Amino acid sequence: MPQANNSKLYLGGICVLMDCSGRARPPFDSIIDLIGAGVKWVQLRDKEATRLAVYKAARLLKELTKANGLTLIINDYADIAAAIDADGVHLGQDDLPLSEARKILGADKLIGISTHNLEQAVKAQEDGADYIGFGPIYATSTKKAGPPKGPQSIKEIRNHIHIPIAAIGGINEENVAELIEAGADALAVASAVMDAEDISKAADAFVTFVTRLKTSQ
Repeated sequence: MPQANNSKLYLGGICVLMDCSGRARPPFDSIIDLIGAGVKWVQLRDKEATRLAVYKAARLLKELTKANGLTLIINDYADIAAAIDADGVHLGQDDLPLSEARKILGADKLIGISTHNLEQAVKAQEDGADYIGFGPIYATSTKKAGPPKGPQSIKEIRNHIHIPIAAIGGINEENVAELIEAGADALAVASAVMDAEDISKAADAFVTFVTRLKTSQ
C-alpha cells in the first residue's frame, strides 16, 4: 500500500475524483455513498464553482472523510486545502508551483501533480511531489490533456520514478487489470463512478476488483 510521509495517508487502490462540475448531485450525497462502498481516497474537483462554494463543500467533506478514515485531496487550491486541514492538494501543470504549495501546506501534507509525459513525471518527483497523476491513459471527456497515452506509458514511468503513480483518464472495469499489471499504484476514476446510476454499487465494484488484483500480485 503506497503511502506518503504521513503513514496514515492512503495512496493506493481507487481514488474517486468527485468532479462536481455540471453534476446536480451534491458532494455530501456522493461522499456518503463512497464511504459505504469502502473507498479510502477521494479528490474534490470543481472547475466551475466559485472558490467560496468549493471551500464550503470541502469543509463539509473534511468532517466526513476524517470521521471515516478517508484521504481527502483538494484539486487546484492549496489555500482551501490548508484552510480546511485537508490531507493535501492536487496541482496541474499550470497551477501554483509545488514549492509554493509546500510553503502553504507544510511538510506533512500530500502534494500530487498531474503529469502527461516522462519529463514532467521525473520533475515532479525531483521537486518533492508525494505522488503523480499520469494520463490520460485512455480517451476521456473529463481529462483534456492531449491524446491517450496507453497503458504501456505506465511501465515507462514506473521505470524512472519511485513515488506512487495514479493512472487517470478513461478508466473502467474493463481496463483496470492491465493498469495494475503495468505498475500503477492507484487508479483515479471519475465518470465511471460519479455518473453511475448507483454510485455506491459502482464504487464497490471497483474497490472489490482492485483489492483482488492487488492481493494476487
